[in-house]
Parts: sequence; C-alpha cells; structure tokens
Amino acid sequence: MKAPDPLGGTRPTSRDVAGAAGVSQATVSLVMGGKWRGRVSERTADRVRDTALRLGYRPNLAARSLRLGRTRTALLVVPALTNEFFARVHTGASALAARHGFGVVLYPSPEGVGPARDPFASAGTALDGIIASSMAAGALHAFRDTGLPLVMLDSDPADPGSAARVNLAIEDGMRQVTDHLLTLGHRRFAHLASAVPSWTFDVRAHAFAAALDGRPGVTARTVPTPLDVAGGREAAARALTGPGPRPTALVCDDDLIAAGACKAVRRLGLRVPEDVSVTGFDDLTLATAVEPELTTVSLPAERVGERGMEALLAVLDGRLPPRGDLPVTLRVRASTAPPPVG
Repeated sequence: MKAPDPLGGTRPTSRDVAGAAGVSQATVSLVMGGKWRGRVSERTADRVRDTALRLGYRPNLAARSLRLGRTRTALLVVPALTNEFFARVHTGASALAARHGFGVVLYPSPEGVGPARDPFASAGTALDGIIASSMAAGALHAFRDTGLPLVMLDSDPADPGSAARVNLAIEDGMRQVTDHLLTLGHRRFAHLASAVPSWTFDVRAHAFAAALDGRPGVTARTVPTPLDVAGGREAAARALTGPGPRPTALVCDDDLIAAGACKAVRRLGLRVPEDVSVTGFDDLTLATAVEPELTTVSLPAERVGERGMEALLAVLDGRLPPRGDLPVTLRVRASTAPPPVG
C-alpha cells in the first residue's frame, strides 16, 4: 500500500521501487542511503536510482533520522553572505550534501571574527555537524561546546578542536603571483593587505614577504586596507603617492581590493598595466567584469565546500577524512605587464 503524500495523492514507497527495479527493499535502502559501494554493483545502483526517479520516490528522511539518531543536517558558518566566495563554498557543500540526503543550513557570522552565536537553543539537538569557512580561531567557542564534529575550511592548521580541516594552497598562490611579477621585471612592490584578522590573510602576508626576501634591488611596502573596493582605492592611492619611488606592482589580497586599486591608478592619471600592474586573489566574477581584466589567483571555492562536506560525512561514518591542500591557479590576464622603463 502506498503512503499518503502531504501534497495529495499517494507517495511511492521503497517497496514500490524494489518491485519495479527487481531488487530487495534492503538494496533500495542501501542505494538511497549512499551506502551501496562494496555491497551492490554500480549497474544495480544506477537501476535503483533511475527507478526511484521515474516513480517519484522520496525517502522518508524523518523516519530514517529517528532510527539513526541523526537529523541529516549540517550547519555552514561563513563570515558574510555578501561575498561570492562563500556563496560558492555553500554551492559545493550543499550539492554534495543533497546527494547523501543531507541538508545544509547557512549561517553568517559578521567578519568571521565573532563570537558566532549558536543559532539554535542548542545546536546539538538540531544538527549532525558544523562546517566553518575562513573563521577566526576565537569565533567558534559556542559551537565547540556542543560536542558536534567541526570541520574547518581555510583556517589555521595549528588551531585545535576540529575533527577535520580543508585548506587551500594559499602560500603557493601568493608565490605564483610574485614569481609572475618578478619574471615581468618588477622590482618595486606594494602589498595591499586585508586588515581582517584571519589566518588566510596572515598566510598571504608571510608568503609575500618570503617570496621577495633577499631579492637584489627589490623594495616592498605593506598598506593595510578594509576588504572592499573603497578601501582598496584609498590604500592604493596611499601606496602610489607616498614617499620614495612609486611602486610598479600592486599585489592585492582580494579581487575587491584590486578593483579599488585599478580605480585609484586611473584617478591618478596612470594606466593599468602600462604604468602600474595590479593583481588580485580569489578570481571572483568581478575579476573578468573590470577593464582590464584582473590577473588573479583562482580559488576552487565549490571544491572547498564539497571537500568540507566530504570530510564531515567521513567523520560521521567513522572514516578518515580526505587530506591535502587544494591547489590554486594563477590566471594571467590584462592587468599585468612589464614595468615602465625608467
């Protein structure tokens, strides 16, 4: 007998799927629960999924949660909803979660500095685990106290208390930027450094300094800036009009800062890249919307979210989470060129 559907009519059951696919209900349960590998052939799993889709079968996740003692819900904590990077992280996490019958609740904590408050009376009663992206170490005390597994994305490896961690090769990204500019012939640099207190920006600063340390004839200054276009514009103006020889390359911690830097260059009557080269970081949509298009470091944000969800599922299943930093790629575009002669 088919179960009643809250939208009206009757809802197909796992017994209906099993009968139509020619398998047992146990096999349907394994496949729809994502636990078929090693127990069911891939061909059979495909047949079960196709049959479920054709019949419009939806697993009763509420009943399954009661049996397993799980809500099949994860919380994704991000510093802001206005930043495209975190939207893409959520896209990656939620897409993988959906394939495993999980939901993802998105929760912003302003600036990632915190403290982030538990959005529920007790997160432990409503969630299976937490994924936190680019959050400051002291921002997650309320969540650490829940006893839920915590997966940290783009965060300090030395920070204790996480069940798993997913990081990007940020240091390598900054090294790719500086190598590119040095190869073009640049020797006078300014680093427009984000003033947000975050591990990822600390890494960028240290990597920038290390990449230029000991290079003959190279000068570099650091100008802190808010993480927005206006801040980048003001920081770039200070760097370009300050005492001493004018920098020929502005290395920016983020594409928003880089967009502001390009505006400052033009307002000073200079040109990008003929007079000043500008680089960004993140490869947001903005990077190809501005003119000239930005040379920037592409971060695989969707993959970060996906890997974070993979790690949480592994921890919940008692498996070792995936390891290793995710690679980043320098996208060379029109905002960089050899420095002007003289």
